[in-house]
Amino acid sequence: MLVLPDRDAADEAAEELSARRLDLGDLEVVRDALAGEDDAEDAQWLVVVEPPETGWTTELLTVLDALAAEYEGWREEG
Repeated sequence: MLVLPDRDAADEAAEELSARRLDLGDLEVVRDALAGEDDAEDAQWLVVVEPPETGWTTELLTVLDALAAEYEGWREEG
């Protein structure tokens, strides 16, 4: 999954990734409030990426890392 700072970044990253990698199917964008925080400003946004049928490849992980960095986020496994 990609962890991004705001919804706009998450939506844009999901749209770009879907266009570049059709094998990933539909991507889900969800809000993830930080533990113990109720304030919307303390939320991160996740782009949930399921592995393609071929599994995770070095190329795909590199694409995900670059895309996350472009939108000031990071990739997390899990």
